[in-house]
Amino acid sequence: MIYEPEEDSYLLEKQVKKYAKKGMKVLDLGTGSCIQALAAKENGAEVLAADINPEAVNLAKAKGIESIKSDLFSKVKGKYDLIILNPPYLPEEAYEDKATKLFTTGGKQGHELIERFLKEAKKHLNKDGMILLVFSTLTGNVENLFKKYDYEFKKLDSKKVFFEEIFVYELK
Repeated sequence: MIYEPEEDSYLLEKQVKKYAKKGMKVLDLGTGSCIQALAAKENGAEVLAADINPEAVNLAKAKGIESIKSDLFSKVKGKYDLIILNPPYLPEEAYEDKATKLFTTGGKQGHELIERFLKEAKKHLNKDGMILLVFSTLTGNVENLFKKYDYEFKKLDSKKVFFEEIFVYELK
């Protein structure tokens, strides 16, 4: 089962199309349907897609994108100009089945996976590299995590959907 693009994916894709450029090394973590990897590749970037889900890895390979199975940075080597992350960012729901939890749930409070990412991301960024990250009001106060791990950040876009607001941030 692969996460199909939703509002968060399209909001992030808009920013990927603005920022990913020819000659850039781009890492799409949690690639899922590959929407971000494909947008970066279409702009001429050299893209590595990574996902914990083997189905997503196989899909990326089938679409001509270099791809590896990795739990966040566990198998990622090297540094990148742009790291893209559309993580699972919703708080855990007891009734949700295990398969969908993989791509919706970011931990008990929703932000735990993002925190794991932030702890390691700087080691994989080139000197002037940046991160594009999506999350929602349901994730909790993610800006506090940005401060905790000493990231410069700015909100690039947002969209209200149903019972939440989705954000795309740039981090350096």
